[in-house]
Amino acid sequence: QPVEATDDAFWDQFWADTATSVQDVFALVPAAEIRAVREESPSNLATLCYKAVEKLVQGAESGCHTEKERQIVLNCCRLLTRILPYIFEDPDWRGFFWSTVPGAGRGGGDEDDENARPLAESLLLAVTDLLFCPDFTVQSHRRSTVDTAEDIHSIDSCEYIWEAGVGFAHSPQPNYIHDLNRTELLKLLLTCFSEAMYLPPSSDSSNTNPWVQFFCSTENRHALPLFTSLLNIVCAYDPVGYGIPYNHLLFSDYREPLVEEAAQVLIVTLDYDSSTSSSPTVDGTTTGTAMDDVDPPGPDNLFVNYLSRIHREEDFQFILKGVARLLSNPLVQTYLPNSAKKIQFHQELLVLFWKLCDFNKKFLFFVLKSSDVLDILVPILYFLNDARADQSRVGLMHIGVFILLLLSGERNFGVRLNKPYSVRVPMDIPVFTGTHADLLIIVFHKIITSGHQRLQPLFDCLLTIVVNVSPYLKSLSMVAANKLLHLLEAFSTTWFLFSAVQNHHLVFFLLEVFNNIIQYQFDGNSNLVYAVIRKRNVFHQLANLPTDSQSIQKGLQRKKKTPEPISRTNSQDGVSMEGSRPAAPAEPGTLKTSLVATPGIDKLTEKSQVSEDGTMRSLEPEASQLSPEGNPPTALSDGEPWSGEGSHSRRDRRRLSSASSSGQWTPTPDWVMSWKSKLPLQTIMRLLQVLVPQVEKICIDKGLTDESEILKFLQHGTLVGLLPVPHPILIRKYQANSGTAMWFRTYMWGVIYLRNVDPPIWYDTDVKLFEIQRV
Repeated sequence: QPVEATDDAFWDQFWADTATSVQDVFALVPAAEIRAVREESPSNLATLCYKAVEKLVQGAESGCHTEKERQIVLNCCRLLTRILPYIFEDPDWRGFFWSTVPGAGRGGGDEDDENARPLAESLLLAVTDLLFCPDFTVQSHRRSTVDTAEDIHSIDSCEYIWEAGVGFAHSPQPNYIHDLNRTELLKLLLTCFSEAMYLPPSSDSSNTNPWVQFFCSTENRHALPLFTSLLNIVCAYDPVGYGIPYNHLLFSDYREPLVEEAAQVLIVTLDYDSSTSSSPTVDGTTTGTAMDDVDPPGPDNLFVNYLSRIHREEDFQFILKGVARLLSNPLVQTYLPNSAKKIQFHQELLVLFWKLCDFNKKFLFFVLKSSDVLDILVPILYFLNDARADQSRVGLMHIGVFILLLLSGERNFGVRLNKPYSVRVPMDIPVFTGTHADLLIIVFHKIITSGHQRLQPLFDCLLTIVVNVSPYLKSLSMVAANKLLHLLEAFSTTWFLFSAVQNHHLVFFLLEVFNNIIQYQFDGNSNLVYAVIRKRNVFHQLANLPTDSQSIQKGLQRKKKTPEPISRTNSQDGVSMEGSRPAAPAEPGTLKTSLVATPGIDKLTEKSQVSEDGTMRSLEPEASQLSPEGNPPTALSDGEPWSGEGSHSRRDRRRLSSASSSGQWTPTPDWVMSWKSKLPLQTIMRLLQVLVPQVEKICIDKGLTDESEILKFLQHGTLVGLLPVPHPILIRKYQANSGTAMWFRTYMWGVIYLRNVDPPIWYDTDVKLFEIQRV
């Protein structure tokens, strides 16, 4: 039955206990009990929430000077973290925290209901105050404690930023008690923000999360120091244990849980759809005369606003070095196994890096200005290669590819890829000697030929990235050149081309890659030219692709009969790098969260043309050459398994097959003609026409069978004046759109849901944003 709110003895027992941990609270307050109270005595649940918030507000007011007060604050914090998900899962309760509690006026004693704050606001403001509470979550600056306890309302929290870095030079003495307290408060914040998990995904970006909106508004007087603290604590973290191997086995690291929590809170506060923002461009530049001293009216979300306005080189350097250090951490693991602590929050870091590049164009240009971008690229390629066979890591594959797509829209990225690749990160790919461009192509080839079939929607993106960088690639290795031709061979078989409406796009992308390299980087790319000559029949077959109904049917029959597996193109594929492990599928029973579909490549990108002087201009969408049928590429169903380049044994090779098993669409001669006539084969055909007779003549005259001699000839050859006029370079740049904004939201909350297992904050509650599935 209802208990009076004034019955302090009853309510105090919930938080008076001294030695509890958040795990204890989860064990002592089972889910069934919370739901029972919610249904049967709602007034008690309401009072409990209201009382717990009141205790936090009192703690924030008083500054938590005694151990007892701190214990009460922590216990209320844990209790609310436990209860909130059950408030959110019930639509009738969802508004509860946004209602005002009678008598809880802002004016303290006088019952002034007009003035009352909603419970949610009181809770958020109390938590932010507590995050800068001297001797509780930050170092006190006072020497003596006699009567000079700092008044929590008069302190300038900007002097109490948690870690040196952006906008703050002083690194406070680490204090693990403060770290633990901050972690518990941030856990509560994250739980407040998690209301988003209980609403189904919608493309309507107007429904902003009220908790995040209030927290990131000017109402939060600690917004700036808190944003800075979270960012600095993440970017300054060094998991290696101050350079001493195996250090983490001796000392428990109190910083890591805080860094994880900080990274998660940070990406949630930055969940903002920039494609619909009517505010000025997010990099903080406005049209008109934006004087330096007048801040442009950026987004209302202060965290997004601050992030978009970071501009000092040393701040960018600090952020980039920090993110690169943490992303490379799992790779470093492989030299001295277990010597360094292996971090698990790389997915949160990738989301954070994405937000930085998307909201702060100056940061993006800084990243691409030096070869430091390769310190981000190599870990991403490592994760993509490692996760390619694992159904539970589809989200990781997508975000890695999205980041590379965003970077590939800038010329500098292609130029940086020419740097030789010398770090030997053990990856299960063929051994090669070459540049970072070779590494990228070899990993992409691996994903396409031996990933699982759910990655098929990413193929357009992967090849778009290769197209975007291709005009700048000075010299591809033989291994990479063979991989590109191998993909063309696989994608240009008749049964693949005729079996789904958008499969031919992949051939267009690959031809564009070859054309860009031949037209703009012919000198230095003798390996690729040689590979094209060796596989010339593939291009001739494409040029002579049959278009009559009978041949189309025959091509499709071939697919039904189980096609020939993709052959291994060259013998040197056999050896993988030393120390590498093959990409493994998920353990059966692994939990994963569902994702919304991503937009097609035509929605994800817009075309820009690079002019003579290197500047880009956007092209009108109707000039699109890629979709001659006039219908957008559709997402692929998980119909049939995608191809494989398995081990040598026949049975291990999965088949390259089309994904459209739905069968509503059938190819017609007109349809084939409509795109066959647009295949950009002129440049390659001209190249073959000129070079093949010359190469054959050398082989006959000198009796050569030796590759190196032919390569030497091609190196010194030239096609100046023989090729068609170079086409303008087309770059497909990522463009913000609400489809990807929604994808990021579901992905990010899915990661947070799965990563918070101790305590399992949202486990077994009725989340609506995604489904929890078992592999």
